[in-house]
Amino acid sequence: MYEAFFGFREKPFHVTADPAFLYPSRHHQEALAHLMYGIRERLGFILITGEVGTGKTTLAKTLVERLENPVRSALILNPSLSAGQLLRAVLRDFGLDSPAAGTSRPSLRGRGELLAEIESFLLRQSESAGNAVLIIDEAQALSASTLEQIRLLSNVETPKRKLIQIVLIGQPELSQRLEQDDRLRALHQRVAVRYHVQPLSGEEAGEYILHRLQAAGSDGSVRFTEGALAAIARFSGGVPRRINLLCAQTLVAAFVRESREIDESMVEEASGMLTTATATS
Repeated sequence: MYEAFFGFREKPFHVTADPAFLYPSRHHQEALAHLMYGIRERLGFILITGEVGTGKTTLAKTLVERLENPVRSALILNPSLSAGQLLRAVLRDFGLDSPAAGTSRPSLRGRGELLAEIESFLLRQSESAGNAVLIIDEAQALSASTLEQIRLLSNVETPKRKLIQIVLIGQPELSQRLEQDDRLRALHQRVAVRYHVQPLSGEEAGEYILHRLQAAGSDGSVRFTEGALAAIARFSGGVPRRINLLCAQTLVAAFVRESREIDESMVEEASGMLTTATATS
């Protein structure tokens, strides 16, 4: 609606997880470094946690983009899966459930057959000096039985190395479950790399906003005042998703006023509207 007025190629503050808009904050860079290290060294399980809206899904998609041959990856974004459904989803993402891949009607297979097909794929990858990475987002929603199935999948290994690296990404309660649930003790002990993504600092929040504007193709005609940037950092708590929602609402307010300068009053107005909408929803 307002892209042409502000000189954007696209909306800068959409809430979808787009790697092209990833802001390289210190914590996001460190998270990616931990991920790449764990995968490169074939350490098995990697755990990434963070509060809602801190950019974990964007990190997952960015990781997939940065992985290069001979690494094959599977990214599972829907956590509401049974153990069998998860294995089928892994098969699909590794490209193993089509007739061309030599399998047929995987939905009729039992868990044992599905697991055997994945294990066969992992062994072929290893023989060709390849690696395989399974990334599961929102993993805190997985049942204990499904998490145990994931642990069993990690048992596929040679005497010298793991054949699949498994990245679990989720909210802080995922880490708590692994620590406190006796059924998940074996999985908890196998996590070799852990990292918790923190919200942005006040300075980073301002840089994040400018980064998103540039990524959206801003021609420089829109300007956020220092007071506006400080207010956004304060109201959002440095959480990227909250920053996006607040900035999007603020741009609408500025568009209505036909103003290309975003000041603190507009941010306060937008924050009040979002708070009201949340309270009534």
